[in-house]
Amino acid sequence: MSGRTVTRADLCEAVYQKVGLSRAESSELVEMVLQEISDCLARGEAVKLSSFGSFLVRSKGQRMGRNPKTGEEVPIEPRRVMVFKPSNVLKDRINEGLLGSG
Repeated sequence: MSGRTVTRADLCEAVYQKVGLSRAESSELVEMVLQEISDCLARGEAVKLSSFGSFLVRSKGQRMGRNPKTGEEVPIEPRRVMVFKPSNVLKDRINEGLLGSG
């Protein structure tokens, strides 16, 4: 594992290299796609990208938690959380070459 983090700038550069748009157009395209995904999730919609995975928004109800320092019980407010569920295609790609090495 390389431990490297891919940034927006890396995505923009990849679009620039592979699609042939200008750097400015590539950056704008990446920003537009990320903004559309963000807007859909903020509205509570699921975003499914075939062969990649699904981003889902789930509602969590109020529950009791515990302060780890004091042991005191504290209420955790209801909230919405985003989860990512990778597709089987992505899972297979991630695990290529790992089978049989254990």
